[in-house]
Amino acid sequence: MIFTIDASQIIYGTGVSVYTKNLIRTLLNIDKKNTYQIIGGALRRMPELRSSLNAIVDGRKNASASVFPFSPAISDIFFNRIGILSIDTLIGKSDVFHSSDWTQPKTDAFKVTTVHDIAPVLYPKLSHPKIVEVHTRRLERVKKYVDSIIVPSITTKNDLVKLGFDENIIQVIYEAPDPNLKRSRISEILAVKKKNRIGSRYLLAVGVSKRKNIDKIISAFEKIRADRTLKLVVVGHYEKISQVRNVIFLGYVNESDIYALYSGAEALVYPSLYEGFGLPILEAFSLGIPVVTSDIGSMKEIAGSAAMLVDPNDVDSIKIGIEKVLVDKCKLVRLGKQRVNQFSWNKTAQETLGVYNQALKK
Repeated sequence: MIFTIDASQIIYGTGVSVYTKNLIRTLLNIDKKNTYQIIGGALRRMPELRSSLNAIVDGRKNASASVFPFSPAISDIFFNRIGILSIDTLIGKSDVFHSSDWTQPKTDAFKVTTVHDIAPVLYPKLSHPKIVEVHTRRLERVKKYVDSIIVPSITTKNDLVKLGFDENIIQVIYEAPDPNLKRSRISEILAVKKKNRIGSRYLLAVGVSKRKNIDKIISAFEKIRADRTLKLVVVGHYEKISQVRNVIFLGYVNESDIYALYSGAEALVYPSLYEGFGLPILEAFSLGIPVVTSDIGSMKEIAGSAAMLVDPNDVDSIKIGIEKVLVDKCKLVRLGKQRVNQFSWNKTAQETLGVYNQALKK
């Protein structure tokens, strides 16, 4: 069979990028009998996208890569809003077309879409109105046209069902951390600490949006009295956050630096209000870092009993969770390493192939 996968999102440095890259790479490693067309759309970043896709295909006989001059905005207009252009006219016949939830083009293929999360729809007050409008419209198109939906957690499946999606076409397939993820060397940790002027022990928080709960994380951190030399390092773009004593805002951090920051942290503090999956939890487990995360939704689902679970709406609960992690670090590191072994890209790819094979029953 011919499987076409839209990998447009691979160049954006997000959790979806990690998913797309590792899924395709693993599928090509385990499946030699089917043919894969890896496609993507970009305008200004066409050379970067082409290079990324060629690196994944890497001369494999059963795979090819094609890039088209369509930015996300152009794709949305032609494929979603106008809906007159069939992707088949560009790529030929496919048995399966696996799209992101960005774009749902017309096609005669069996249509598969991965919906990573629906945060803007569930929590519209935490997102820009334009983002809410776009996500709502795209989800309606997924509901109308897609044959099978892949989600990364039972939480996300339940959320879609509440929005009127047919639960029988939703498949829960867990994701996994990057298989090449390794704990950074001490020299790398010291270098990134020096580069960012982190002179002592620190906690790590990833993301600064309201949904990531950064305000309550900072409030909880300020209440900790046990070690006044402890710092909180916050990674991610931020706006209108005033400087706080012993809190270091780093903004965007490249991949090698972020994993060195993970490796050197006392703990990852991740009491998010909502996640479709929560990849940072597994990344921290993989790197031997204990985790403080939410006792709700996908965070609890993914972390299990291997993390310190707290009420994300309660500053004191987050504060107590952090203090307990600092005391019981070794136990949680051990439990985290055991937990992360339950997730693998080989398993993710095998289960995704099972979804593709539904095309045979079409």
